Amino acid sequence: MKILHGIDLVDCPRIEQMLQRHGSHFLDRVFTPDEQQQADGVKNRIEKLSGRFAAKEAVLKLLGTGWRGKIAWTDIEVVNNHLGQPMVTLTGEVKRIASELKIGEISLSISHTANFVMASATAITEI
Repeated sequence: MKILHGIDLVDCPRIEQMLQRHGSHFLDRVFTPDEQQQADGVKNRIEKLSGRFAAKEAVLKLLGTGWRGKIAWTDIEVVNNHLGQPMVTLTGEVKRIASELKIGEISLSISHTANFVMASATAITEI
């Protein structure tokens, strides 16, 4: 077995600038409807969206792919379960790659301040 890990750090003001410049086009390209809905329901919306962005990047680092080929931002969905824990669901090209790597479940951890968000993704795979 092999432990896979990915980590990412996001500057929250950068995400806020992207929202100001590109509005709903940015939101719809990067975040699923459920991710947007969960972010709309909190007072720290920018931090929530930044955390989802960082988590998506961390998952791609875990997979070793980066953003390339047929990968779409929305192939990775990060929403909180009923306890508030971030959970990841893969679809499309990212799901195909994870399946090739024999990854069943990815665990996430997200932490933030007003200015920065860090996300860590881990998974176990068979070699």
